[in-house]
Amino acid sequence: MSLIAQATTTELTTPSVDWWGVMPLLLLTAPAMVLLHASSLLSRVFKGFYTLATVLIASVAGAFAIGLWWRVTDVERGPFSTMGGAFGVDGFSVFVTVLMCASVILAALLADGYLRREGLEGAELYVLLLLSASGGVIMASANELIVMFLGLEILSLAVYILATAHVRRFASQEAGMKYFVLGAFSSAFFLYGIALVYGATGTTSLIGIRTFLATNTLLDNALLLAGFALLLVGFGFKVAAVPFHAWTPDVYQGSPSPVVAYMASGVKAAGFAGLLRVFYLAFSTERTDWQPIVYALAVATLIAGAVLAVVQTDVKRMMAYSSISHAGFILVGVQAASQKGTEASLFYLAAYTFMVAGSFGVITAVSRAGDARTSLEDFKGLASSKPLLAAAFTVMLLAQTGVPLTSGFFAKFGVITAAVDARSYWLALVAMLSAVIGAFVYLRIIVAMYMSDGDEGHAAHAEAGDAVVLDAGAGFGVLTVPVTLWVALAVAVAVTVLVGFLPGLVTSLAHDAVPSLIPPR
Repeated sequence: MSLIAQATTTELTTPSVDWWGVMPLLLLTAPAMVLLHASSLLSRVFKGFYTLATVLIASVAGAFAIGLWWRVTDVERGPFSTMGGAFGVDGFSVFVTVLMCASVILAALLADGYLRREGLEGAELYVLLLLSASGGVIMASANELIVMFLGLEILSLAVYILATAHVRRFASQEAGMKYFVLGAFSSAFFLYGIALVYGATGTTSLIGIRTFLATNTLLDNALLLAGFALLLVGFGFKVAAVPFHAWTPDVYQGSPSPVVAYMASGVKAAGFAGLLRVFYLAFSTERTDWQPIVYALAVATLIAGAVLAVVQTDVKRMMAYSSISHAGFILVGVQAASQKGTEASLFYLAAYTFMVAGSFGVITAVSRAGDARTSLEDFKGLASSKPLLAAAFTVMLLAQTGVPLTSGFFAKFGVITAAVDARSYWLALVAMLSAVIGAFVYLRIIVAMYMSDGDEGHAAHAEAGDAVVLDAGAGFGVLTVPVTLWVALAVAVAVTVLVGFLPGLVTSLAHDAVPSLIPPR
């Protein structure tokens, strides 16, 4: 007699997807893949249109994000989550998405003339920019630590390849390898941090973690603290915080200049977006445990970035250490662990995106064929030969200094005020001291452009016989600036000055962009 088992049927449920909520992400990834395949099959047809296509793709994605802004800031509808609560759409994620799209547009405009100049025309760089930005969007929207890790890897893997985009320069290949190896270690630390947090709380959901920590008291929180530390290693590497900054000067110097513009703007914005989403939201009840760690990171980053920039003679390396110092300023806002600190950090990220993109736009032009003319000597006499280029760079440098009537002034003022409100007086003092030291660095470049004769620098390069530089010793007379680069510089200067006069345009947006965790409906 056989036993007949009665089969029971269970209904299979799948998470609902709000396609409008994930549309900016889809608009970055799907067209990027189409562009890649189209360029490989119809290279002659699409050659020369890659920049336009990338700008249009990023602009449409940004436009959809702006449309979502009106939805999530509406009192009746508000923020929402989708994909089973793993992907959150709030003012914070939308704000960062727009920043990511802006950084892609600026980098694409800078890359147009650069790739033609270097004989590297193709769709690969543009596709990688779009895919990397999609990883940043995921990080800004993640409600799960695993989803956060996936976004981090998508962001990073594309940038590792972007760093090696100049296949004819050994320095570019070396930069990509260093970035990849160290990035792999940081990703491993991040993944171990997720494991430890899961061990301490029993979940990887940011909502679940916050609920668990709010309703339970851990008698032994060593596992959780270790998780905090390892997660900070992963985020610290991505934002170039000391002591996880060692890759930054070499990678910035060796990578293609337009790629560095994206690294310093888009990648940094994504890294801080993930840091704020995880620590400010999920670990808000444990802020007294992680605040001292971020405090120490901020102090070290501010001091090391400013001091080490002083002794550099290569402008790219100067800007690398400057980027480290700016990361320290943003960490000042993060350390405050308050709504005001988060608003100030977002304002800083928005202002810095345009400041640093404009700065590397000028560096892209001055570096000329071979992308190797980036020493301070190469900028001597730029004001007399290319006054508009020097003027644009001066605006960017003064903004990074924090001069009034620029966006940089209000960015620095915001994070320092947030630190004072959080009673972190010594940290605010260190930040102001760092700003003074940084001013000396930027003034060195301005003095070289306006008060030095460039003939000696060009002659030195000519005598050295640098085989990489095709126009060595020719001065700035042969320096041609593509129209797309002028467009990028015009946008960067306009935003920097406009926000300097009307900071409320961004502060009001940053106020509504404070992150939130919305459970699935």
